Amino acid sequence: MENREPAPAFAWRNTAGIVFVLSGLTLLLHLLFSGRYGFFRDELYYIACGHHLAWGYVDQPPLVALIARMSEALLGRSLFAIRFFPALAGAAIVLLAGGLAGELGGGKWAQGLAALAIVAAPAYLAFDSFLSMNAFEPIFWTLCSLIALRILRGGDARLWMLFGLVAGIGLLNKNSVLIFGYAIFVALLLTPARRLFRSPWIWLGAALALGIFVPNLLWQWRHGWPQIHVVLNGRLYKDVPVSSGQFMVQQALFLGPIALPVWLAGLWFYFGAREGKPARLLGVTYVVLLLVFLLLRMKTYYLLPAYPPLVAGGAAAWERWLRAAKWRWARVALPAAVAFGGLLTLPYGVPVLPIASFLRYQRVVGVGRDVKMERDATGVLPQLYADMFGWRHITAVVAQVYDALPAEERQGCALLAWNYGEAGAIDHYGRRYALPAAISGHNEYYLWGPRGYSGQCVIAIGVPQSLLEEMFGSVEWKASVVNEYSMPVEDHLPIYLCRRPRAPLADMWPKLRYYI
Repeated sequence: MENREPAPAFAWRNTAGIVFVLSGLTLLLHLLFSGRYGFFRDELYYIACGHHLAWGYVDQPPLVALIARMSEALLGRSLFAIRFFPALAGAAIVLLAGGLAGELGGGKWAQGLAALAIVAAPAYLAFDSFLSMNAFEPIFWTLCSLIALRILRGGDARLWMLFGLVAGIGLLNKNSVLIFGYAIFVALLLTPARRLFRSPWIWLGAALALGIFVPNLLWQWRHGWPQIHVVLNGRLYKDVPVSSGQFMVQQALFLGPIALPVWLAGLWFYFGAREGKPARLLGVTYVVLLLVFLLLRMKTYYLLPAYPPLVAGGAAAWERWLRAAKWRWARVALPAAVAFGGLLTLPYGVPVLPIASFLRYQRVVGVGRDVKMERDATGVLPQLYADMFGWRHITAVVAQVYDALPAEERQGCALLAWNYGEAGAIDHYGRRYALPAAISGHNEYYLWGPRGYSGQCVIAIGVPQSLLEEMFGSVEWKASVVNEYSMPVEDHLPIYLCRRPRAPLADMWPKLRYYI
């Protein structure tokens, strides 16, 4: 029988102090600057979903809506409030990356480098600067990796139950945890860690994860699996197709080109270094994930949660190399280069610059708008920032059109938005103008229906005129909303006043369904 010395319990006191400093710096950075521009399109949608709590939604599991509701209940309706928990998530992933490097045998220098590489990655900063599922997903993947590593090092097999708990909650955040679970399963099969399948605890952990996920699965089943329709329509009409080469180039851009040697060294650590062999499961997991995402031609940023283990392994490898080579200068030069790269790309991750200054910076640096993940035309700003502009102005113009109606017509007039960003903006900002709740055929708004409106009077925002003319006998243009910095689809946005419906709005509602 194999005799293995039980692995010591992981203790945060063994983590280098610089890791906590960098984690705190990340939190401070987000709290100070994340609110400089405005609400992101999806944030307005999640806030609206938070007012309709359910076990699922057309295009996401329930956790992000619950977090939006908690943020509003605990902290209010401000940008600071809605982005507080994503900021905490950004600090947490820095802490976890440093701790994982220590778990892989890295000393204080390796832990600090791993944490620094995450802080310096513009994509992590960007996704933690606003509320989205992507802010929390790396935490679930990295926690699961850390737990699996503990078990591999001789930890109690009952830790698989903790793995299942984390994975299950992660599935309520984003369904791509299923792909991560598949990659872990394949990696276990392909490495000596397959012995762990003999333990009943691994199967109990998987059952726990599935049990947590079941309510969301049942919701999707009851509503005809709409999330599958959203994914398929996104592939057909929304997502920008990229080649395998473009996919890998964007990975380097997401993590910062100067940090490339760090995470590439992680692959060597797991597959070429003797010290990394016991943790090879993590390296195989990354390779499986990469191949699946390339094969399925998925969005390039979907792989981002897989990098903290690579970064941690690479930091541990560099520490050993530099110690063996006795290149003391490199122990300063490498972190300095990573930090410099992070400072160079910082304005693309967190809105630290006023908009005019950012535009000048973008012209000098020469990158920003060239990384596109969706087909909508990009304006002067990268899509991440462009989608933070225009929402308040759209609501104000809609309020002007609404207030100009006769009082008796305002009573039953519906505000019909083409997409959930416009609808979410009206629901969020409309309170100050005493506007009614918006309706829309886009994603979850479609399931909320026409909210009892007859359709005798409808103010349509951004809805194609041809579709409106199919539904109404009178379609009158009322305004055009000009938004200088927004996505082009929200610039020169038409607003129509529609009357004389050809049928009750409830009967025409299926014409407006828009799952993408």
